[in-house]
Amino acid sequence: MKPIGKVKNGNYWKILFDDGTLIKFNKEDKLIPEYPDSMDVKITNKCDMGCKFCHENSLPDGAHGDIMNAKFIETLLPYTELAIGGGNPLEHPDLIPFLEKCKGLKLICNMTVNQKHFIENYDLLAKLIENNLIHGLGVSLTNPDQEHFIELIKQFPTAVIHVINGVHTVNTLKKLYDNNLKLLILGYKDFRRGEKYHNKLVDTIKKNLYDELPELVNHFDVVSFDNLALKQLNPKRLLTNEAWDQSYMGEDGQMTMFIDLVKNTYSTSSTTPENERKLLLDDIKPMFDDIRKINGN
Repeated sequence: MKPIGKVKNGNYWKILFDDGTLIKFNKEDKLIPEYPDSMDVKITNKCDMGCKFCHENSLPDGAHGDIMNAKFIETLLPYTELAIGGGNPLEHPDLIPFLEKCKGLKLICNMTVNQKHFIENYDLLAKLIENNLIHGLGVSLTNPDQEHFIELIKQFPTAVIHVINGVHTVNTLKKLYDNNLKLLILGYKDFRRGEKYHNKLVDTIKKNLYDELPELVNHFDVVSFDNLALKQLNPKRLLTNEAWDQSYMGEDGQMTMFIDLVKNTYSTSSTTPENERKLLLDDIKPMFDDIRKINGN
């Protein structure tokens, strides 16, 4: 584990390491940021997967964002983490120039793709990581039985398999057990297509995962959760208070935010209702100040 960079944000310092570990510290009893430590950045709504539970309503003819003219990017602190997604971000024609721009600004780009697109674009993704254009790679699971999938994803030390509470069954996840893999569990989003897809089976899958979680966490190198999954699965029950305090990164909008470059809006998260999102500004500081104020920080 080697440090990538160190920067002061508000009243604390943060150090980011090459395996994705982030350490924040100060001598006070509270971390108060001036800038987001990380943000989700949607760059396209184009995707050919048609997932029935897609909360972004991504489509084969979905629109791309004007990512090269997003001026706020230039106002971010060095070593801010950008979780780039869509849609399928690999479809965006300006993806590589955008990643090169971010690298020049010392921003840390992570990207999430579907398992199908991971397999189809394996060589490209390997090259992007080799050239430090992306650091972390999220792969949304579709079929753990696909030939060579586990073998291929293990070639990426920073890769994390993404699964959705209520969509991926415990039996599906067991097929990934004991392969030294990293897992990110996302909460089920009752939003757009996700709202229409929600049924009794989703609730059954969620309950089973809740019950099996104490055993499941023993079979992966790392198991992490987004804030929605934290609420749905309550992994805090598995940890000491000290371990929780060391690992919990805060509520949405406390040190993070969401940027939609397709619609040029910002909000607390991707599940913020459309009528509560605001038009993008050229400077990140007033946008982040607004997000923190909205969320009572």
